[in-house]
Amino acid sequence: MLSNVIANQEIHTEYGGVVPELASRAHQQNIVPVVQQALQRANIGKNELSAIAFTKGPGLMGSLLIGTSFSKSLSQALQIPLIAVNHMQAHILAHFIEEKEHKKPSFPFLCLTISGGHTEIVKISDYFEMEILGNTIDDAVGEAYDKSAKILGLAYPGGPLIDRYAQKGNPLAYTFTKPKVGKLDFSFSGLKTAILYFIQREVKQNPNFVKENLYDICASIQHTIVSILMEKIENAVKETGINQVAIAGGVSANSEIRKRLKQAENDKNWQTYIPKFEYTTDNAAMIGIVGYYKYLEKAFDANTTTATARLKVDE
Repeated sequence: MLSNVIANQEIHTEYGGVVPELASRAHQQNIVPVVQQALQRANIGKNELSAIAFTKGPGLMGSLLIGTSFSKSLSQALQIPLIAVNHMQAHILAHFIEEKEHKKPSFPFLCLTISGGHTEIVKISDYFEMEILGNTIDDAVGEAYDKSAKILGLAYPGGPLIDRYAQKGNPLAYTFTKPKVGKLDFSFSGLKTAILYFIQREVKQNPNFVKENLYDICASIQHTIVSILMEKIENAVKETGINQVAIAGGVSANSEIRKRLKQAENDKNWQTYIPKFEYTTDNAAMIGIVGYYKYLEKAFDANTTTATARLKVDE
């Protein structure tokens, strides 16, 4: 990897969540400067590129269309292959980016993909042979973090703040009921509701409840969420007999899930794979590594390829 440039969109903070229209406008403004910066950092010219890999989905349609249109134009202008990439496959295959002292999983392995839009347990048998074993039936874990943070009056994105404050609190201070769903599936809508009702009830008795107990509340929320994730991946290991376990996606930056996974490596004799922080949130390197393996297979796409807002990891 020669360069990996990211443009953050801070505009969404004041709205407490991602605004699709603002996101697509920011993509339009940033895409040319970001590509130019990436080429400069890599110290190469665009005529030295072998192919263009881009995200076709899943994601916000407006943002995807801008990336798709730009990539098609660039591949046509340079007369080089176009490679469409599944965003969720990219999170998983980020584990194969060449890095010093970074161990890579061997096939087959399990991956817990956790982000603002997805919560899945995926069995990976080869680079492009993936099977979803468990999925969320409603909300994703990242959304559960952010909505819980919003209930507590924390800024967006709230997940990292809950993680930070949780490290100073008692994870057993408060108990939240864990949703009962299928053995490998997830559900977080009921948990969000339970947290909301709990806070409303306590604040009614003590208006300063959140401020006085913020660290313990965050620790208890995080303990509940991570316990749900760990229970499900433990079920998947038992069901498949595969003890190689990886995590991927934005929420894989969470300190507690990383700690619990490392504990499982020692306690349960798992082989665990945790990505570097820069490869957890959305980034270009993970799209590039998928493009690399597709390029080796000459799995090129026509310029008729379209963006897809909803796309499963095994598609």
